[in-house]
Amino acid sequence: MITEARRAVEAVVMAAIEPVEPQVLAQLVEIPVSEVEALCTELAEEYEREGRGFALVRVAGGYRFQTHPDMAPYVERFVLEGQTARLSAPALETLAIVAYKQPVSRAQLAAIRGVSVESTLSTLEQRGYVQEVGHDPGPGQAILYGTTQLFLERLGLDSLHDLPPLAEFVPEPSVVEALERGLLLRTEPEPEITNELDDEVADDAASPAASGPFGMSAAESTSAELEVAELDVAEPEVDLTEPED
Repeated sequence: MITEARRAVEAVVMAAIEPVEPQVLAQLVEIPVSEVEALCTELAEEYEREGRGFALVRVAGGYRFQTHPDMAPYVERFVLEGQTARLSAPALETLAIVAYKQPVSRAQLAAIRGVSVESTLSTLEQRGYVQEVGHDPGPGQAILYGTTQLFLERLGLDSLHDLPPLAEFVPEPSVVEALERGLLLRTEPEPEITNELDDEVADDAASPAASGPFGMSAAESTSAELEVAELDVAEPEVDLTEPED
């Protein structure tokens, strides 16, 4: 019975497109879930011991066959370069935020990244890595996003608990403090530089002594006085008649 169960598990996992949960395998071969898990562990160890080019691994809560990591160079030669489109850096950043902060809304993602995430979030949904998982109970009931089973499959993880801890990527407190000081120095307002000469000129122009009559400036007053003087000066008459003898 055990031999038949082993072959059945291998056949089902080989034929499945997605990882097969142990509960499903237990129903198919009609044995307890604990025995299915022990059987899969035994098969995985046997493949590793025999040096097979594939492995039976548990990802996304189920079991599947995948190529052995040591065979990656040969698999890379087989797969045509550029056959699968890679995610851009902004998409990877958004996916990482969703993975660690889920459930998270679109507005929260934009606030963390500092830019709009409309296109990147749409790309991740189309690829099947991100999906709607609920709504925020607050005002507006914003849509909340989380990762999918496909995300776990692509990363080879059994659950989100297998994600690497963020503490490994967070800088030390001294580094954070230095960065904060640098930001504070950049945001401090620069002292205003005043030109005393310009201020004196402005004060002189605004003072009453610099103004002429009727509120005119000194230059305007002087120009008006010259025009009046030209009007008041009469040209002398020249007698061109010849004297009588």
